[in-house]
Amino acid sequence: MDSIKLMQFSPGSGCGCKISPSELEKIIKKIDFNTNDKNLLVGNLTNDDAAVYSISKQKAIISTTDFFTPIVNNPFDYGYIAATNALSDVYAMGGKPFLAISILGWPLNLIPTDIAKNVLEGANKACIDAGVSLAGGHSIDIPVPVFGLSVNGIVNINNIKKNSTAKPDCNIYITKPVGIGLLTTALKKDLLEKRDLVNVLNVMKKFNNCGEIFGKQNYVCAMTDVTGFGIGGHLLEVCENSGISAEIDFDKIPLIENVKKYIDLKTIPGGTIRNFKSYGNKISGMNDFQKNIICDPQTSGGLLVIVEKEHNNNFLKLLSAKNIYATKIGATNKLSKFKSSNYLVIK
Repeated sequence: MDSIKLMQFSPGSGCGCKISPSELEKIIKKIDFNTNDKNLLVGNLTNDDAAVYSISKQKAIISTTDFFTPIVNNPFDYGYIAATNALSDVYAMGGKPFLAISILGWPLNLIPTDIAKNVLEGANKACIDAGVSLAGGHSIDIPVPVFGLSVNGIVNINNIKKNSTAKPDCNIYITKPVGIGLLTTALKKDLLEKRDLVNVLNVMKKFNNCGEIFGKQNYVCAMTDVTGFGIGGHLLEVCENSGISAEIDFDKIPLIENVKKYIDLKTIPGGTIRNFKSYGNKISGMNDFQKNIICDPQTSGGLLVIVEKEHNNNFLKLLSAKNIYATKIGATNKLSKFKSSNYLVIK
């Protein structure tokens, strides 16, 4: 079993296998989703990280699902990362996950079932570490391995964070370094050094549970996690849905160690190219190097947190008190400051 490398079965690794933003829009834009349910607080209209449904005047259920093809070769790590990534959607809404069920697609004629068992063991360990019950699931026999979770969470209605409630004159923070797509593509090509593998695994396995803490802060006006569409795609969703623009100070973006080395080795994910084709015309000021960072698809990436500038000191005190890592990478502005087509400016 040690000779089997799961990534050889991945047409697109991790969240890099997501359908591009432009193609996804073609699929869902003409569907008449039910928006008349008054208890549905967050649905399909704003491309948020999860659905939110009120169950009382104070509480709501968060519901999400996320799954992908192998992002690493080790099955236990694959399961752990896939679970962490799925749980992130609940944290990104300001909530706390409590229940999960697994989604497993497995090519039984190609990969032994013992490896699938190891994937589930990794996911179960992640759920245990996060205080979540993994309570069942569904499996099918398909040509390509796929794994993920469907997750339910709970949130106080006043603490819900959406990607459509950002405002001008706010700071933009990110809670994890960037470059996951570049390094995992290097792994797939057998070019990733062991030290760099350890680093990227640590990033992907880190929970975004700080989102539950941020959800309780009124001065955090919007939040989303960074996954397959990259920083550019997910920040653009915030800007477009909120009617604002944003500036990113590129040099402030935290990068996983040795990212430049892998750009030089041309381990550029296919998802980077698809992302740029989908939304590159809405971003001004990118050179080729910056494009490979801004459009890099992240798997289990960090949270983008939009913080009112007047409360920035309170936010910094919170980070220090809770020992939370977050880096300021830019600021939001009124949309009228730039051309309407340029929601995002890289400087």
